[in-house]
Amino acid sequence: MRGLPLLAAGLGLTGLLGGAIPVSTAIPTTPDTPATPAAARPAAAPPPLAWHPCPPERKDLAAAGAECASLPVPLDHADPGGRTIRIALSRVRAKDPAHRRGVLLSNPGGPGGTGLATTLELRKTLKGVADRYDLIGFDPRFLGDSTPLHCAPAGPAGPPRPVTSPRADFEDGLRRSRSTAERCARPTGNTALLPYASTRDVARDMDAIRAALGEPELSYYGVSYGADLGAVYTQLFPRRVDRLVIDSSSDPGATQYELFRRSGEPLERGLDEWAAGTAQHADTYRLGRTGPEVRATVERLLDGAERRPVPVGRARLGAPLLRLILRQFVQHQENDPVLARTVRTLVDAAAGRPVEPGPELAGLLAFLETPEARDGLNGGALFMCGDGGWPAGGWPADPEAYWRNIVRGRAAQPVFGPLVNDMTAPCAFWKTRPREPGTRIANDVPVLMLQARRDGNVPYDGALALHRRLTGSRLVTADIRSHGVYGRGAEGRTAVPCADRIVNAYLDGGQLPAADVTCPVPAPLR
Repeated sequence: MRGLPLLAAGLGLTGLLGGAIPVSTAIPTTPDTPATPAAARPAAAPPPLAWHPCPPERKDLAAAGAECASLPVPLDHADPGGRTIRIALSRVRAKDPAHRRGVLLSNPGGPGGTGLATTLELRKTLKGVADRYDLIGFDPRFLGDSTPLHCAPAGPAGPPRPVTSPRADFEDGLRRSRSTAERCARPTGNTALLPYASTRDVARDMDAIRAALGEPELSYYGVSYGADLGAVYTQLFPRRVDRLVIDSSSDPGATQYELFRRSGEPLERGLDEWAAGTAQHADTYRLGRTGPEVRATVERLLDGAERRPVPVGRARLGAPLLRLILRQFVQHQENDPVLARTVRTLVDAAAGRPVEPGPELAGLLAFLETPEARDGLNGGALFMCGDGGWPAGGWPADPEAYWRNIVRGRAAQPVFGPLVNDMTAPCAFWKTRPREPGTRIANDVPVLMLQARRDGNVPYDGALALHRRLTGSRLVTADIRSHGVYGRGAEGRTAVPCADRIVNAYLDGGQLPAADVTCPVPAPLR
């Protein structure tokens, strides 16, 4: 549920198998007062939804007995009588209608993640609580089946670069970012839609969904970017919240680029934690007998790849892609053995030895070649370049600013600094400007927050900052290296039973904890 948005959404992946990785200044944030802007008023009730069986190709929805519908919403919520777009919905009715609580929506993160089946995936952890809700899935505007905004296809990737350099990799990334911006503006009509791809507009669509369902309030679970989306909803529609749970959120006082940069330090700490554990299995992985020796092996691998990309099968993996792979695996502590095996494979490949990538690395490389990866790239760019600030926007307009930060960041963050300081979103070349500022969070809506203390994607300090802005919130902390706390057991990772119980009790109609909670954590699965 969390992995693919993290890997693909907003990241310049196209062409990375041949070499490198791949932007507007934030509009100043202003306080949001829900009663004043027309676009933040509760949505008027639209005509009844026409529910029908979901398409047969959506086997996950069909197997769950879900119904599907399409909801017209204003392209511009400040102009409710103007042009409309359509939001794709799914619904599984409450199985316990006598004790039905309402509707539960969710968002899987990204930005760029689709969500028609996301709420259904929560059932494994919700257990009986799911029976009290109509489970509502939706694809955010311009994604999936919600008036999808298609960018023109990219041309064929050039041949792999046999010799490279950090600057050459950076220049490759700039070319890809410029191409993405040009391709997303090229299809007729796209530039009229791009300014309406924003987190605030998605929150308004959520309220339109609530109104269309005839509900006075909605309940919600969001993870990663979905958590920040939930916080935006509380600011725009504070009186429409029933139970709202946000998992792995970020600092609302920062831009998205600042948030990426801040992730470098916890990612480096996570790598050191992995290296220390891997050194205890030196005879198995042969990467070093101490943590510093294992880290040095990784740094040598990257140093070499910055001159000659590593050949794995038909692909050549440059240092930017290797850093992305390291980040993808290091974010969850249960991945430590997979990361050790992957680094061993890459070290052997860099030395010219024949290798067979393990299933995890092979699957990751295969995913990067899929339409889903390209769609995740484009979908993430829409919102990163459509937001005027937090949560998804705020990218430097000067391409050289990214290079300067890469150079400065190498000394303290030699593994992840070049990744987190790079031009992740193509907003410097985007053809439209954000219509609105970022969202300033300051309210007392009751919210249940969850955060992993050693999250390398959204640092813990950021969750504390949001917690202070949401004065009615309670924070549940788990001292784990993870991106996401709730429902980890359903994803094959070590569950945090204390957190799962607190969330389920709250969604079942209980009260927020009287105070913040730190959950005991079982030993991780290996």
